[in-house]
Amino acid sequence: MSRTYVVTGAASGIGKATKELLEERGHRVIGVDIAGAEVTVDLSSEEGRASLVDQVRAISGGTIDAVIANAGLATPTPATVAVNFFGAVATLEGLRPLLGGSSAPRAVATCSMASLFPPDEELLAALLAHDEKAAIHRAGELVAAGEQQAGQIYGTTKQALARWIRRSAPTEEWAGAGIPLNGIAPGVVVTPMTAAFTSTSEARDAILHQVPMPLNGIFEPRDVAYLLAWLTSEENAHLCGQIVFIDGGSDAVIRGDSTW
Repeated sequence: MSRTYVVTGAASGIGKATKELLEERGHRVIGVDIAGAEVTVDLSSEEGRASLVDQVRAISGGTIDAVIANAGLATPTPATVAVNFFGAVATLEGLRPLLGGSSAPRAVATCSMASLFPPDEELLAALLAHDEKAAIHRAGELVAAGEQQAGQIYGTTKQALARWIRRSAPTEEWAGAGIPLNGIAPGVVVTPMTAAFTSTSEARDAILHQVPMPLNGIFEPRDVAYLLAWLTSEENAHLCGQIVFIDGGSDAVIRGDSTW
């Protein structure tokens, strides 16, 4: 049966691969991105987030079957805070009412294995408090403090998003409404976002030292798309609040038994 999906970050990388896979399978996909998509919005702004919901409602007729909140930035800037956490949460919360008309509603967000790295605690606290002004301010302070501190921004936003998913998924708004909400945590994937880490053999060796991926190493966006497609399919009726690491084993190497 054909389903209607919303995929953010659909113009490139994982989002594009997912959109293409779903369309190949006969589904309708409403692509969202800052450019080159059916819905063109800037998820770093409140106006863009509101426009996303309005446009999707109009295009879909008011009912969708699944949301894949994939859009994200990896730059060490305050914009990464705005898009990766506040943009993703606004996408999921804003489109949740449109899932109500589906017989098998699903939602998933793209986190990252970088959520395993030590966060900036002040930024993390502001994110989890949903205080965007404070979070943006703290990100600015990290940028001013230097490259190492600014490098914590990305992983911190992804850890905050993973925590939000874990906290939200079992609630009445999601599980109580029959909507499985989950996340994925990719390792190093060949996308425009990771070009600096994957374009040369030296760069690949360096990133794999930081992100060990013993199972098949760095991989293509299509591999992630298969997982996203299953998580938002009718077959997935019971995963709730899970962050699925598709990372070639980096989670197992870094955390070992700590999940138990």
